[in-house]
Amino acid sequence: MNKIRPIDIAARLGISTETLRNYEAHGLVPPIERGANGYRIYTEEHVYYFECIWWMSQGFGMKFTAEVMPYIHRGEVDAVLWRIHAVQAELHQDKLMTDRTLSMLENQALEHLPSHRARTWMTIGEVSHETGVPASAIRYWEKQGLLSLNREENNQYRKFNAVHVRQILLIRTLRLSVWSLEVIKEVLSEFDHQHVDQVKQAAQISLKHLNERSQAQFRGVHALYQLCQYLNLVVASAQH
Repeated sequence: MNKIRPIDIAARLGISTETLRNYEAHGLVPPIERGANGYRIYTEEHVYYFECIWWMSQGFGMKFTAEVMPYIHRGEVDAVLWRIHAVQAELHQDKLMTDRTLSMLENQALEHLPSHRARTWMTIGEVSHETGVPASAIRYWEKQGLLSLNREENNQYRKFNAVHVRQILLIRTLRLSVWSLEVIKEVLSEFDHQHVDQVKQAAQISLKHLNERSQAQFRGVHALYQLCQYLNLVVASAQH
């Protein structure tokens, strides 16, 4: 059994030995033996675990990574893979919506609205269905001053038009990146004043952020595969 120093693993991943101990404390790696001197004894198996946890956390976040590692301990690889597929499907939807937003900014028009587009106003349910944004998020954005909506006189229901749909698509795209609410308000103001180039630049930054997340997830899945291969949890593909 090859024994590996914690400092060597930490240096390899560019993290601290304290981070390794945190992974251990949260039960993310198999039990670690200690020598007669009390020092931890890491093996090659632990290295694969640490690398998997680190790279998975970069692409999927530590919360997700901590949730799926117990499945690996139990050898339930398929359960982990399906959860990964679900996260990546969400990322793909974010990419499609961002592409649509950029196309909207290019054309300065909102195409492919559903059949109710002939009406001047739409309901919050219709807008939510059209944009893929939950109604609760739309209400929150209104409360935060990102949206200024009209109301029905008789029942005070929110009323939306094509301009609001554009704004919601843009907010959704910008929220995928690291923009604060105040910055998003400024971008929306630029959009209202027809300063499309500045708005487009902000949306492109969000797209760049999505691409970086996609690549980080790819690296995370690669590290997961290497761990599963080491643990003999995956079957090598047949040679053709």
